[in-house]
This record gives sequence, C-alpha cells and structure tokens, in this order.
Amino acid sequence: MLARDLVEAGLGQVEVLLEHRLPLSSRRVDAILAGQHPVTGSASYVVVELKQWSGADLFEEDPRLVLLDGYRHHPRLHPVEQVRRYCEYLRDFVPALAAEGDAVAGAAYLHNATEMGVASLRRMTESGDGRLFTGERRAEFMAFLQSRLAPVPSAKYADDFLSSRAAPSRQLLAVAAAEVREREQFVLLDEQQLAFNVVLHATEAARAGDAKSVVIVSGGPGSGKSVIALSLLGELARQGRTVVHATGSRSFTQTLRKVAGRGSTRTQALFKYFNSFVHADRNGLEVLILDEAHRIRETSMSRYTPRQMRSDRRQIDELIGAARVPVFLLDEHQVVRPGEMGTVGEIEDYARGHGLAIQKIDLNAQFRCGGSELYMKWVTRLLGLEPGGPDAWAGDPAFELRIADSPHEVEHLLRSKLDEGYGARIAAGFCWPWSDPRQDGSLVADVVIGDWARPWNLRGDRAIGGAPPSALWATDPAGFGQVGCIYTAQGFEYDWNGVILGPDLVWRDGGWMLIRDANKDPDLRSRTKVSDHEFGRLIRNVYKVLLTRGMIGTVIYSVDAETSAMLRSLVH
Repeated sequence: MLARDLVEAGLGQVEVLLEHRLPLSSRRVDAILAGQHPVTGSASYVVVELKQWSGADLFEEDPRLVLLDGYRHHPRLHPVEQVRRYCEYLRDFVPALAAEGDAVAGAAYLHNATEMGVASLRRMTESGDGRLFTGERRAEFMAFLQSRLAPVPSAKYADDFLSSRAAPSRQLLAVAAAEVREREQFVLLDEQQLAFNVVLHATEAARAGDAKSVVIVSGGPGSGKSVIALSLLGELARQGRTVVHATGSRSFTQTLRKVAGRGSTRTQALFKYFNSFVHADRNGLEVLILDEAHRIRETSMSRYTPRQMRSDRRQIDELIGAARVPVFLLDEHQVVRPGEMGTVGEIEDYARGHGLAIQKIDLNAQFRCGGSELYMKWVTRLLGLEPGGPDAWAGDPAFELRIADSPHEVEHLLRSKLDEGYGARIAAGFCWPWSDPRQDGSLVADVVIGDWARPWNLRGDRAIGGAPPSALWATDPAGFGQVGCIYTAQGFEYDWNGVILGPDLVWRDGGWMLIRDANKDPDLRSRTKVSDHEFGRLIRNVYKVLLTRGMIGTVIYSVDAETSAMLRSLVH
C-alpha cells in the first residue's frame, strides 16, 4: 500500500525503513522514508505511522486520545500525537537530525478510513511533525510526500541515517538541565560529593585522553545513590555532555520520569532501562548512569525477545560498551531476584578483564532510616546478613522501631501517622496469591491474615478502582490501602514503614527457617532454577529491603507466633 503510493507519486527510488527501532528504545516506527528534500537538496526523512482503522472517535472529547470501532473501553493515543512524538524523539537522540531543523516530518496514514469515519480526529491540531491523512485523501498524502522527498536515488540518505550516532542532542540536554538541575534541591555530603566529583573528573579525562573508565559507587539503603545519580544527570546535561540515566526497575524508572521529568516529556526520555542498550553504539554516550545497578541481569534477552534478535551477549558488556564512563550505583544486599548479578566483584572482574581503569567509592553515611546506623545494623544482624545473630534493640532517638501483635495494629498506627501528615505504606513478603482486579474494577483482598484482608498493589500501568498503577504505589497517596511487594517498594522510601513477615521466614530453635512452599513468587518457587541456598539468600535480601524503607520509623508484624515472640523479646 505505502509502496504503491510512493511509486504512483514518482518516488519509487525513495528508501523505506520498515519497523525501524528508535535509538536506545524498544519502540518501533512503522516506516521511515529516507531521501533528498526537493527544495533544499539536503537529507529529508518522513516518519509514517500506518493505521488500518476504518473508523475512530475521540475518547471523552480529549483530542489526544481516541477509541476504535469495536474497542469502546480501550483508549489509544491519537495517531498524530504518536507520530509527532516519534519525530521529536528522533531529533532528541540522533544529533545529526537535531542540527538540521527541517530534516524530519511526520504523517499518520489511515489508508482504510474515510473522512466521515474519523471526523472527530481532525480536532487535533496538525503540524509538520504530525499530519493526518485518510484513504479518501490519498492524493493529498502523495502530494505531502512529494513536498518532502525528491524523485532521486536515496540509498545514501538511508545509509547516513542508519549509521548516525545515537545520543541525546544538545537541545534535549539543555531541556534536561533546566528540568533536573535547576529544580534539584539536594545537598551532597562527604562521600556523596566525592562520588559526584570523581565522575565529573572521569568524564573530563575520558574526553581529553580519548580514554574509558568505570566508576563503581556502592552503599546501603539511603546512602544517597539516587541523589548522586540525579545530581550527575542534571550537571552533565548542563555541561552539554551526552548522558543517559538507566535502571532495571520499571517502578523506579517511571517514578523518575514522573518526578524528575515533570512537565517535559522530552526529559523523561533520558530515563531508560538496562535492556535499552542492546544495539547502542560503542562509546556513543559520554556517561551512562546506572542506578540500582544490583539489578543488572545476565542478559537483556527475555522470553518476549523475538528469535531473530536473540543474543548471548552479557548485559554488563552492553552497558559498559555504551559509554566512555559507565557509572554503577548499587547495593549488593538488594539482589532479590534470580538472574540479578550486579555486584562490585562482578563489575570489577569484567572491567579489569578488559583493561579498563576503575574508580570505587563506598558510601558509608546513612540517610535512610533517620540516618540510624544502629537500625541498619540491627536489621542485617536480625536476618543473618552479618555475623552476631539477632540483637536487642537498644533504641535510637533518630529512629523508632515497634513490633505489632496484629495487622490491624500496624494499619491503625500508620493511619494515625497519615493523619499527622506523614507518608506511610505497608509491604509484605510475597506469600499470598495475587489476583487481577474484578470486572467492575474492584481489587481482590488477597492478603488475608485472620479477619484482616487487603489487596496487593496493582500490577499494571493503569490506575483502577482508585488505586494507582504499580509503578506509583510508593509515591502516590492513594497507595495506602494496598499491600506493596518487593518489586514496588524497592528503590523507594516513605516516612513510616509497615512490614509483614510472611510464613516463608520463621524463627525455630534459635535460628531462621526458610519455608519455600509458603512463598508465592513465581521467580523463586522453581527448585530447578533457584537452589535452596540461593532461595535463602534472596529471601533474606527481600526482607532487608522491605525493612529499610522507613525514614522515621518501622512497625513489624510476623504472621508466625514463634517469630513474633522472638521479635518481641528483642524490642521492648
């Protein structure tokens, strides 16, 4: 269909890039037409979003959202808005296109639709980045293509586009500097400032000496790793350095996009995932900030990766290869899933094996849990993550620790803290089933303890029944009322923290007993994939993460009577 239109328009020599993957993204564009501009003679590219829709209407009169015939309850992005964002993204991450102001244009082509069938979609304002054409106006679509592309051989322009370096453009970095750096109100202290300065120094040295080095910043919960990461992103963007932030956590990345990129969808594009760099240019970035690097996996491939795109390349190789200065910020005790391998030792071994210089910074200070090193030590000894065994809680003016006798008590206490203006959440070990919402949008109260029952946080990306999407459970006030899990709590903090120890970790005969069958996490249940020893290590790490989310205080409840009695003996 598109090929036919090009030929009839006299543009049969224009190059067509089908299903083109956007740089540093998993998103694909239906087609990019590459050729020469008929007036300027310079490179010209047309992004085309093809839709087979025969009819569509606006969703609740919102010009950005549409409903398709037959799908009346599932709004979609307006195709003009969709293609407009593709054009903007290409300018932001292909610097060669950003330098040519008029090099990119976009069109949504609804080739099966009539004007009457999509009449309401015309309320969306069109521009050079986003035009809307229907099959009824096919002649206008061909005229638009002729205004952007000359009838000459175009292989050179396609080759130039495909070989273009992928990195944030200077325009995008200027926007990010304003959105992140000028808004940032963090004050870096001691080792935090040291880590910040070391990265800036390594960046300058890499540019001056055409060299490459690896920076590893390790520290426990609340030691300031993410503060450093955002401060670096803002400062490096201000300097015009090509820099991208990445994590392995969907919840964490989406929250950063929402908070740090507030008001700018362009800035949000600087927050990527670890598996975004499979096809990244080698050393295409100056700095790649890898927050929550303990979540690095063996490979970026998953069961959803198409067969033709599968590779046995290690994820750490992709990440280190993508930038002259890869910066790893991690906490080794937060490895909570099988296949996660982000440790200082693994990264060091890889870097040394490739002859790369390494800078290491250990963040000793604690800024989570009220800055209470006593509480952090109490947790690690309690769980057997450091020697000495559980110890009595001696108290700390900077942090409050309580043991509850029931989940009712936990919730009552935290609600009183909410009433006082504090933030609070309840999280639990993954020891209960996890149901999808009912047809009417109500949540199933899966976490049942006696006569107390609450739903898990949502799993999806949409708010349902007044509950926020999973990625925002820890930050949206509406998250209280659902029980969080490790995957939504990790990486976040709140004033008051309620933790329910499930039946997978119980105290027996002076030591911890791991009850594997009591755990419902599908990633941990398989004995062929996760050994008993590995299961024990991961469960301890899970509860360590859950127990260290509170800034002011933590309330602990165990569903097991003997475990509860042991905790009571430690905390008076």
